[in-house]
Amino acid sequence: MSAAFGKCFDPTGALHGIPTYPWKYAPDDDQFATRRQLRARGLRPGGQPIAAQLMRINRRAGGVRVAYLYRIDLAKPVRPMTSRKWGALALAMLARRTCPKCQLTYSYCMPRSLGMCVLCAYPDTESAA
Repeated sequence: MSAAFGKCFDPTGALHGIPTYPWKYAPDDDQFATRRQLRARGLRPGGQPIAAQLMRINRRAGGVRVAYLYRIDLAKPVRPMTSRKWGALALAMLARRTCPKCQLTYSYCMPRSLGMCVLCAYPDTESAA
């Protein structure tokens, strides 16, 4: 067993406070799931505490990646979207697609790094082409 595997294997929770398993070695008894796995089943954590975690140590960078696991039996169903929420989402997406400088609406979201459309951010390259 490697040292990185040993640091990540703590099924009793004595070292990290909650049961910890190495990446891809979670128990297969279909009792835990990540947020994405819960969402794929139409569930959400629903305010429950974290039941366990998966840990991965990057040997090159020295960083640790953690994925939290929640109990499936305590998960609640996802709340349905209301018409007001759909409307708010549509307005937010429209704002992300509208350039604040030229007020044109594009079929893609504006790059956050630029804060505006590419044509407004680089006006010199348009005339050269």
